[in-house]
Amino acid sequence: MKMLKGTLLGATLTSAMALSAGTALADNVITVNATQIFGTIDPAKINDYTEYMAGVNMYEALTTLDGDGAIQPLIAESWETSGDGLTWTFTLKEGVTFQDGSPVEAKDVVWSVNRLLAINEGPAYLFEGVLSEGSVTEIDPSKVQFVLEKTYAPFLTTTPILFVVNSDLATENGGDDEWAQDYIANNSVGAGAYMLDTWERGASMVMKAYDGYHLGWDDEGIDEVRFIITNEEATVKALAASGTLSMSGDGQAQETYDSIGALEDYRIIEYPTATNFYFKLNNQRPPTDDVNIRKAIAYATDYETIRDVILPGEPLAGPMPPVFADAFPEDLELPVFDLEKAKEFVEASKYAGQGPIDIEIMYVAGLAFEEEIGLLMKSILDTIGFNTILKPEPWNRMTELAADVEATPAINQVFYGATYPSPDTYFFPQYHSRAAGTWASMEWVLSDEIDAMIDEARATPDVDAQNTIYQDLQRKLVEEQVGVFLLTQRSQQAFHNCLQGFTWVPMQSFEFNFHTMKWVCD
Repeated sequence: MKMLKGTLLGATLTSAMALSAGTALADNVITVNATQIFGTIDPAKINDYTEYMAGVNMYEALTTLDGDGAIQPLIAESWETSGDGLTWTFTLKEGVTFQDGSPVEAKDVVWSVNRLLAINEGPAYLFEGVLSEGSVTEIDPSKVQFVLEKTYAPFLTTTPILFVVNSDLATENGGDDEWAQDYIANNSVGAGAYMLDTWERGASMVMKAYDGYHLGWDDEGIDEVRFIITNEEATVKALAASGTLSMSGDGQAQETYDSIGALEDYRIIEYPTATNFYFKLNNQRPPTDDVNIRKAIAYATDYETIRDVILPGEPLAGPMPPVFADAFPEDLELPVFDLEKAKEFVEASKYAGQGPIDIEIMYVAGLAFEEEIGLLMKSILDTIGFNTILKPEPWNRMTELAADVEATPAINQVFYGATYPSPDTYFFPQYHSRAAGTWASMEWVLSDEIDAMIDEARATPDVDAQNTIYQDLQRKLVEEQVGVFLLTQRSQQAFHNCLQGFTWVPMQSFEFNFHTMKWVCD
């Protein structure tokens, strides 16, 4: 095995170096490490951090948001809404073009939304019962109108992920497929700052700047982005040692950050996030279908060791960090490590007295810190009546298992962060029954009471009343111990000193908009 691992590592590094060769062909070329594969670049299907990284660079939406989480114009220069909040009219900015040079028009927004709803993947579930075919209409080429089917308080906050597709180019190349899924799966068909150049699935991707991008370029702009997909710590360190690495992923081992940070040309940036790390507990499958077992796992979790030694983070009291302060209940207590209480809950469960309780912990294969957390949990759980089985899987396999309640393991190590700047982003995608069957909802809560609370909050336009519902909802989710709330991630990334302009944004992967970054060295 050692020889095989060394051979694979050498092959990966050789491939990475080959990808990064010939940088003189473009003015400013950066090499970025990502630890997960790009499963898709189709904006109607994207749903995780690498896929959104592709989306935010290849496509534009009506709006975007800044580092404070405030919605900002993008393709739309302005908008207005009716008094009842059901009708939204967006006026498009002049001069925005797709990457083939054709203008972005209202018809493209209409087609893109209808496509998202028809395919019914990616972020489509957010608009179930809110938008349907016919809800979005073209008033004129520069004006598009949304008529919501019911009050949906977070609507404007979701518009940054309604990426707009070049409808003419897609239909011309779609063949018999009305929505051109094969074509859009392999080509960027948007108005974003970057165009897909090459893509070796599972290994690498190259994006090149679109010269006609509506926000323009300067001499320090990034002309080309080269992604290398690997979670091999040795490969990432070797890329930095050679000076090839421009930006690391945020899931490396601490030793890797320490090693790269010691190099002359590199710095480590550490920043707070709105991304949480959870043990997602399957509420429908033994043994975590018993709330006593779920509480036992929570009390058997050594939070301080995980946060202080394995994965830097801030304490987390419930499913949402206090990023939306008015919606956060200040009376939530932080979870504690208490092995005696853990034993008491095991003994109170319906599985007590039957011998060791088999329980699986699934995590991303190859991520050293997740393996360390799994080993730590096994060393604790096995002392209080469990037979803990570690289940490392590639991320794409984890997402497949998450689609089936019977296939989803009892304990799953998962990051989840805000995908739109509203408290709803933490509750509907993770805990509502209509969102079940994704990696974000591996708890399989399936509770009529929880669903009703989420629906009520979404339909409540009064912000104070809405925040009260969100506070009660968090108390209920903690009471039911739907998962274990480990920490809010304090991210670290290694940056080459020549790459500047990184700004964290409280929305999944929007901080990795490379148009906002600069290469400041000659």
